[in-house]
Amino acid sequence: MCACCVNFLIQRPVASSAELSIALVAGEASGDLLASRLLSGLRPHLPSAKLHGIGGRHMAEHGFISDWPMEKLTVRGLFEVIPRYREIKGIQNAVRDQLLAQRPAAFIGVDYPGFNLGLEIQLKQAGIPTVHYISPQIWAWRGGRIKKIAKAVSHMLVVFPFEEAIYKKADIPVTYVGHPLAEMIPMEPNMPAARTQLGLPLNAPVIAILPGSRMSELKYNSAAFIGAAKLLAQRDSSMRFVVPMVGLPQRHYFSELMVQAGMQDVSIDLVDGQSHTAIAAADAVLVASGTASLEVALYKKPMVIAYKMMRASWEIMRHMGYQPWIGLPNILAREFLVPELLQNAATPQALADALWAQLYDSRRSVLQQRFTEMHHSLLRNSAQESAQAVLKLLR
Repeated sequence: MCACCVNFLIQRPVASSAELSIALVAGEASGDLLASRLLSGLRPHLPSAKLHGIGGRHMAEHGFISDWPMEKLTVRGLFEVIPRYREIKGIQNAVRDQLLAQRPAAFIGVDYPGFNLGLEIQLKQAGIPTVHYISPQIWAWRGGRIKKIAKAVSHMLVVFPFEEAIYKKADIPVTYVGHPLAEMIPMEPNMPAARTQLGLPLNAPVIAILPGSRMSELKYNSAAFIGAAKLLAQRDSSMRFVVPMVGLPQRHYFSELMVQAGMQDVSIDLVDGQSHTAIAAADAVLVASGTASLEVALYKKPMVIAYKMMRASWEIMRHMGYQPWIGLPNILAREFLVPELLQNAATPQALADALWAQLYDSRRSVLQQRFTEMHHSLLRNSAQESAQAVLKLLR
């Protein structure tokens, strides 16, 4: 189809949008943000459509109605999910039954592949078009899932440029939409403004600590991260630390560990949310592996990536990877741009030493340049690109 025809199809309004129903499922906070970006591009074309399923507060800003609390699905790790399997499977079956009865115009699964792919297979078999937003990391591990994805997905939306070729090779319709974070994060962050907003001194060294948003992540990462901060403060008493917390349970848990570690004399500030402001304010960042490490890279900050998990999960997962890296910045760069310290290697001393080296590395300017190039490669109008792909599928 020629470009002018595509533009015509996308620009003309969808008929009877008031009768349209589109279902979405986002299983955790990162998915809520991603879905909200898609909905911001989709809603102007479908002002009266019913948007419902499972999601969070960011999706709700676009008129999305959550039929089940998103928190019911939030869980991480191979063995951590076992105690809640029956509950989560019950929700999946309930969502399936509801959607098979209601017959939405399309279903959009946002990340959360363990839940969404199984649901998408059943909906696609019943003739409901399915979109999956953000590819499972089949390029990192469990590449055989591409066969399941082919059965599940009418169209895949990917956020990394190299993923498009993988799906084209498998004859799965795909659109590279860019990464929403590349649009949200400024190309040139304003460190002084961020420090002023957080009440941090302009001249002191500042370390941001991001141990993860889920309680399961805090359980395994926090003690080592706090221990590293204590060791760094002993090296430089002027050093300040800022730790963004996503909620009160996480804040209380982290605070208790700080008291147990004897951190009363360390200048460490816990802030509600404001993770991007904390990263922008920092000279270097200690971050749990995941999307947050990509956020740090887009802010062009030196970092140390660390992660701990249940031992049984680790023993299985460490043998399943295809690549030597787990951090997204290193995966995108295809090299160890920044240190990764995982499981037993993530000791307080090792984390402190690695962060100290990142703070005073003479190659900081080279690292910033690499992260700037990465930022440009991920920059697209993701709201428009993803919305256009969905609209084309609807038509």
